[in-house]
Amino acid sequence: MHQYIFFIGDFPIRSYGLILSLSIILATGVGYFFAKVDGRGYEKYLIDIGIIGGSAGLLGARLWDVFFFDWHYYKDHLDEILNVWQGGMAVQGGLILATIAVVIYAKKNNLDVLHLADLLAPAMILGQALGRCANFLNGDAFGAPTGSNFGLLYPSTTLAHRIYGDQPLWPAEVWECQIDIAIFAMLLIFRSTNYYKGQCFALYVMLYSIARFFLEYFRGDYNQLVFGLLKSAQMTSVIAFTIALIAFVYFKFRQKN
Repeated sequence: MHQYIFFIGDFPIRSYGLILSLSIILATGVGYFFAKVDGRGYEKYLIDIGIIGGSAGLLGARLWDVFFFDWHYYKDHLDEILNVWQGGMAVQGGLILATIAVVIYAKKNNLDVLHLADLLAPAMILGQALGRCANFLNGDAFGAPTGSNFGLLYPSTTLAHRIYGDQPLWPAEVWECQIDIAIFAMLLIFRSTNYYKGQCFALYVMLYSIARFFLEYFRGDYNQLVFGLLKSAQMTSVIAFTIALIAFVYFKFRQKN
């Protein structure tokens, strides 16, 4: 893994920022493709949606991590809140704020929110998969020690190495990338069926919530438990899955009747 691609003077061009930017651009491109094929003319809004959703997603991901995972540190280091290369971007926070921002934009432009959500769901999970590549190159969102010779060894410049040293770690971010790609394929298959409007997005939330819940058992970048039971990301996954499941069923019966 390489944290730095090259330097311009003393200014580093980081692989983290480059891959993260590419993930937003490519996810927007995939969303544009689906909107174009759909034929409703939504593709003309996709550049704005990519910028708004991407910006809100980055902000939400960072603030979610700062306030829910690492506030004990950042309350004394407020000047480092925007230093995302130190590690600390919570996907769930990014998805929540990005979704809110895009819904507001869609409402203002009289777009069908549920139809738009179904179009963008595969693009969003693909963007998440590429985003995990950025985590891997940066050495954050890493796994816990495997307790064996199997696992990833991170360079001394990474947060993972500063916490665990030369211990082999579970490849949590690599697995999540692979699972996200599998979810991308499953959503494409689902879109080929006679589903009800809103169900594709609900399925996306459910599948990712399941994956994230179990992957958290292998994560090692934080270990705090909520109410002594589950990690915060697991609690969020349980809540998101429940809401999405109810929505999935509701969309069927509402549109069927």
